[in-house]
Amino acid sequence: MPYINLQITKGASRDDKARIVKEFTETLVNVLGKKPEHIHIVIQEIEEEDWGFSGMLTDEYRKSR
Repeated sequence: MPYINLQITKGASRDDKARIVKEFTETLVNVLGKKPEHIHIVIQEIEEEDWGFSGMLTDEYRKSR
């Protein structure tokens, strides 16, 4: 039973998330031969201030660009 836990910074739309679930599911079906009904995908959205990148919090990093 495949389980994917995807963590992203906040901001993805419902349509974006639906597309992610659809395409990740299709990939596991096509590559590993898994049944869609056995695939579980969890999308966790993290606040930018709770995510570090390149030695900075993500919100600070994005402001500096």
